[in-house]
Amino acid sequence: MTETPSPAARIDALEIRIVHLDETIEALNTTITAQWKQIDALSREMLNLRERLEDAEMKSGAGTTHEPPPHY
Repeated sequence: MTETPSPAARIDALEIRIVHLDETIEALNTTITAQWKQIDALSREMLNLRERLEDAEMKSGAGTTHEPPPHY
């Protein structure tokens, strides 16, 4: 028959697993934090580009009419 591990050995094994889980959680947290920072930066950049595009359309008059040219 297989021998059951002692309570001390089981506790040691659980503590080792907890340490590995803590390291994994910390690594995931670091990754998610970096991703959110990048998402925020990209969102701000997209908003800036959208505003610049709208300004360019207003200055050129392209945003006012969507009718086809007369030669169609």
